[in-house]
Amino acid sequence: MTLAAEDPSRFLGELYISFWIPTAVLTAALVIKLPTIVRLWRDPLLRAVGGLLLLACAVFVFCTPSTIARVNRLVGVPNVSAPWCYSLITAFCGSCLLLIITWRNGLADRSAATRRAVRWVVAVYAGVILALWVLFALADAPVERLRDLDTYYANTPFMREETLLYLVAHCVACVITSRLIWNWARTDGLDGLLRWGLKLLGAGYVLNLAFDSSKLTAVAARWSGHDLDWLSTDLAPPVAALSAILIAAGFILPHAGQYLHDRWRVRAAHRELRPLYQLMRTVSGEGVPFVLHATPELRLTRRETFIRDALLPLVRHVDTGLGRRSYDTALALGHPPDRARALAAAVVVLDAVEARGRTSEPSQPADSSDTAQLLQEIGAVSRALRHPEEVAAVRARAAVAAESVSVHE
Repeated sequence: MTLAAEDPSRFLGELYISFWIPTAVLTAALVIKLPTIVRLWRDPLLRAVGGLLLLACAVFVFCTPSTIARVNRLVGVPNVSAPWCYSLITAFCGSCLLLIITWRNGLADRSAATRRAVRWVVAVYAGVILALWVLFALADAPVERLRDLDTYYANTPFMREETLLYLVAHCVACVITSRLIWNWARTDGLDGLLRWGLKLLGAGYVLNLAFDSSKLTAVAARWSGHDLDWLSTDLAPPVAALSAILIAAGFILPHAGQYLHDRWRVRAAHRELRPLYQLMRTVSGEGVPFVLHATPELRLTRRETFIRDALLPLVRHVDTGLGRRSYDTALALGHPPDRARALAAAVVVLDAVEARGRTSEPSQPADSSDTAQLLQEIGAVSRALRHPEEVAAVRARAAVAAESVSVHE
C-alpha cells in the first residue's frame, strides 16, 4: 500500500509549497508590470491588473501562519486574522471580475451596462467584506487556530457562516473568471504569447476551484460528523500556491515574452548590420564610439546613423547602370527579386567604395530614387555582404555584360 493511501496528510505534507514562493512570483509579476502601470495610470485595464497582483501578494503574505500569529498578537484579538485574510481573498475575487469586465469589453466601452456591471461587482464584494467582519464580531472564537480555523470552527455559529460566505464568494468569482478566460483564449486572432498567458491564467483559476472544493468538502464533513480536515490543511494550501504561480506566470508571459522578443529583434538587427558597418568604417576611417551603458536600441540607432552618414558621400560615385545590370544578372542566376535587389545594391556599394578610392570626382550624377532606396535598405544590403561569393558572382557577370554592351556599341 502506498504512502498516499495510508496517510493522505503525510503524503501531501511532502508536497508542501511555501507561501513565500508564490509571493515571490507574484511580486516579480507586479514589478515587471509596475513601470507600465505607473506610466499609463489612466488605463483601467492596467490598474485592474496592478490591483489584482497587489491583492494576490497580500493574500499570501497575510495568510502565512507566522503572519497570522503576528497579526493576532498585534491586534490582541484571537483569530482576528480570519476576517482580515478572508477580506483580502474576497477583494481579490472582486478584482478578478473587474479585470475580466475591463479586459473583455475593452477600453473604449463606456456603456451603461459596463458601468452597471462594475458597480454591481464593487457593491456585492464590498458587502461580503462588511458581512465577514460583522459575523466575526458576533462569533465566539477564543482559541487561536493558525492552520485549521475553517474546520475547527465549522460548527460554531457565525464562524460557520463566515467560512461559507468567503468560500462561496471566491468560488463564484473563479467560475465566472475561468469561463470568460477560456472562452477568450479560444478566439481567433490572438497573439501566441497572449494565448498561452490566458491558458495559464485559466489553469490558475481552475485550480482555485479545486482549492474551494477541498475547503468546502472538509467543512461539510465536519457538519456530518466526519473528519476530512487534511483536505483543508494539507491539500488546499499547495493547490492555492500552485494556482498563484500559474496566475502570475499568465501575467508575466505575454509581457516578458514580448520584452525578450523585442530585445532579440534589436540585437539581431544590430548584428545584421555588422558587415556593412565594417565596410563603412574603411570609408570613414572611424567607427561608432563604444558607450558602456548604452541601451541596445541606442546602439542600433547609432550604427544605422553611422552607416547612412558614411553612405551619403558615396552616392556621388554610384554607377546606376551597374546597379541595373547587377539586378538583371542576379535574377538570371535564380535569385528572387528582393534578394536580387539586395545583391545588386551590395555590388553598387562595393564599386562606389573602390571608385571613391580612385578619384574624388563622381563618375556620374546619382539618381535620387536609387539613393533613397539604398539608404532605406541597409539591412538587406548588409545581409547580402555576408555572402561575398554571391556578390562576387553577380559583380563578375555584370562586368561581362557591360563589356558585351560596349563591344556591340
